[in-house]
Amino acid sequence: MASSRDRQRKLARAKLDRQQARRAAATKRRRQIQAAVGAAVVVLLIVVGSAWALGAFESDPEETTAANNEVCAWTPQDGGGNNSLKDVGTPTTVGLPTEGTRPMTVTTNQGAVTAELDLALAPCSAASLEHLAGRAFYDNTNCHEITAEGAVRCGDPSGTGLGGPTYSFSDENVPIPAPDPSASPAPEREPAYPKGTVAMVGSAPGVNGSQFLIFFKDFDPAEPAYPVVGRVTEGLDVVEKIGALPTVDNGNGDKVKPETDVVIRTLTVGASANAPAPTEPAPSPSAG
Repeated sequence: MASSRDRQRKLARAKLDRQQARRAAATKRRRQIQAAVGAAVVVLLIVVGSAWALGAFESDPEETTAANNEVCAWTPQDGGGNNSLKDVGTPTTVGLPTEGTRPMTVTTNQGAVTAELDLALAPCSAASLEHLAGRAFYDNTNCHEITAEGAVRCGDPSGTGLGGPTYSFSDENVPIPAPDPSASPAPEREPAYPKGTVAMVGSAPGVNGSQFLIFFKDFDPAEPAYPVVGRVTEGLDVVEKIGALPTVDNGNGDKVKPETDVVIRTLTVGASANAPAPTEPAPSPSAG
């Protein structure tokens, strides 16, 4: 019969054997997991490396260029030296639309006029008008002049011809000069500024800001100077009615101010006409 000490030794030995067996099993499982993870990492690296080699992670050069391409440059103007300038920030310089058109609606106390802004030929003029319209720059301002060229001049909150935002931009889309009249035969062409033309006009040549002209009759100068931004699509009769108003002295000796105030109540610029239409959500399946 085994002594009590022998039984204790056997029990301790059995316990040690069980602990060693558990440790060996745990070590085996850990090595299996590590091997599986390592294999997965290797496969992932192979897949990523192959995709990289095939250019899957390279951005589209055209998209990158389009996103980063500066379409317009805005030149700061000193508002301290001209109290007629109003600071409303500047439009963005990148990502501006350069295709299609934008609708512009000028609602006045004489009626409403809708124009189509040309984004391809005058993207910066259109961007400036959209920026200013979004900040109510034109609201409750007067069209302060009926010009000798046959246009209504608007967009200067000060009514002096010197007003605008605290930035300017250069000319774009100025019509080419008329051909030499001595040429024979004279080529047929429309005037540089047909009736209904919308053009920018600066406080100085080539310094455009917020002011614009809407022509109520044809104008064909030998040397065009106004950059064209669009054309009237509705309300040309309203422009003609304004153009027929009597004029009075504007305070500077020029009889160009409408005798009856022509007030822009609102000026709005809509979205680009070539913008993709919003995608309609798919109808949810009816419950059976």
